[in-house]
Amino acid sequence: MGEQGQHRAPDGAEHDVDDARLASLGYQPQLRRVLGLFANFSVAFTYLSPMVGIYSLFVLGLGTGGPAYIWLNFIPIAGMLLVALVFGELASHYPVAGALYQYSKFSVGPGYGWFVGWFYGLALLITVAAVDTGVVTYFAALTHNWFGWGLDPTSHLTILWITVALLLIQTILNITGAQVMGRVAQFGVYVEIVGTFGIAIILAIHGFHHGLGYLFSTQGQTHASANALGLNFHGSWLGAALIAVLAPVYIYYGFESAGDISEETKDAGRQVPRAMRLAVIWGGIASIVLTAALLLAIPGDGAKGVGDAVAGGVPAILGQLPSGVQDFLLLMIIFAFFSCGTSVQGAGSRLAFSYARDNALPGSSWIRRVHPRFGTPVNALIAGAVVSALFVLLVFASPATDKHFGFITYPGGVNALVALVSFGVSGIYLSFLMTVIAAVIARSRGWVPEGRFTMGRWGRVVTWLALIYLALMLINVVLPTGVSSPRAYFNLDWITLVVMFVIALIGAVFFAAVRPDRALRRHLHDGLEDSGAERPS
Repeated sequence: MGEQGQHRAPDGAEHDVDDARLASLGYQPQLRRVLGLFANFSVAFTYLSPMVGIYSLFVLGLGTGGPAYIWLNFIPIAGMLLVALVFGELASHYPVAGALYQYSKFSVGPGYGWFVGWFYGLALLITVAAVDTGVVTYFAALTHNWFGWGLDPTSHLTILWITVALLLIQTILNITGAQVMGRVAQFGVYVEIVGTFGIAIILAIHGFHHGLGYLFSTQGQTHASANALGLNFHGSWLGAALIAVLAPVYIYYGFESAGDISEETKDAGRQVPRAMRLAVIWGGIASIVLTAALLLAIPGDGAKGVGDAVAGGVPAILGQLPSGVQDFLLLMIIFAFFSCGTSVQGAGSRLAFSYARDNALPGSSWIRRVHPRFGTPVNALIAGAVVSALFVLLVFASPATDKHFGFITYPGGVNALVALVSFGVSGIYLSFLMTVIAAVIARSRGWVPEGRFTMGRWGRVVTWLALIYLALMLINVVLPTGVSSPRAYFNLDWITLVVMFVIALIGAVFFAAVRPDRALRRHLHDGLEDSGAERPS
């Protein structure tokens, strides 16, 4: 593995190389190259967001696997690092906005690429809705502490107005330029550092309640009699681990967004692959450090201590800290959710722009317009915000009792947005898997990566290992095992697969009626593949 062309060129020369490569793929530069490595990394890192992931999923990891679940982090870290290497090689060869869609389109063909982008794009829009609704609980707690407000975070109306207000602010900031998006993400990185390493240090100074050996124990969570969530793994750590691993699995993605903003990144062929790798590595380090600190800070011993921590969540652990520190942490958590949503929205708008530039969407001429002053795809941002807001309305659809549809049961008390959010993860893994399959197909056809980052002789092995990891984890994410199964805490039995099927069906109907792949065929030229063509250097 290596990076070609180690001597850096002046910014102007780098722009020329980037733009020449874009032209060889049949595109003229329309977006502004204003982001450096740190800004590109920041967008990817804040999308991955260790804080958002851990504060959302810590209880489920602890309740299914006990403290020892922390070591399961290494599985998705290693797996996604392999995926990041594959994506990095593709991003360096195809440094185009739209990332996975473009990689698959050029590697396999227009129809295949269109479906990869369809699944990935909807997953992004759903993720924005999920992240922004996730901030409501913390916002309600902070406003109660500061102003004495009594907002009910479970109220559908409260969820709606807070989420729409957040979407509006994020959209305005993203419209005003890629630099603004980058600065929000960069500040988000500093918040993540304080919210992970900083909190770990504060908890350590305040005093841990356990030694390091605690991190290697299950505290009885593999037995129904002691499990904090009432789950029964019949004493099997392997059975518990298969479920508990989903807590970190749901964290380690988002690094691919570095590729979505390739056309706004300086020296994209070199810096985007680097940003992807760094986002996974540092995301993993931050997640493990914060998780370890939270586990060691759990008050009480044995299953009762774990049970109390699961019942009270992260706030119960942090409740040991002074009230001022708690309020400061709430503020950081809110900004972490905000910067995460901002980055995801920015990545999604570049995908929509990339689609529309290929005339692959209804209203493409309107969606692909770039604002002459801000240099951003304003209409794509607005359209994405509207769709995400419409998804939020699904919180109002919440049946009081179980609904049965043949062998499928929709659990009562679960709103439709939660069911849709399951596709936020399964859709990402599906589009990742399809993109890696595209890389395998491209290599079998004789494709040779010629970007500034290549894996060399390791490319084929790494690509196959990434494919195996993604396939196994996608199965683990969507496997229907019953609404009373421990897995139901992560997916809703058959509902996750039903959502995937419905989204695929809608895409298939649209594809058959409109045939967007015909327009895509006009955008499949790659100058590097021409006989005698020379790679820009």
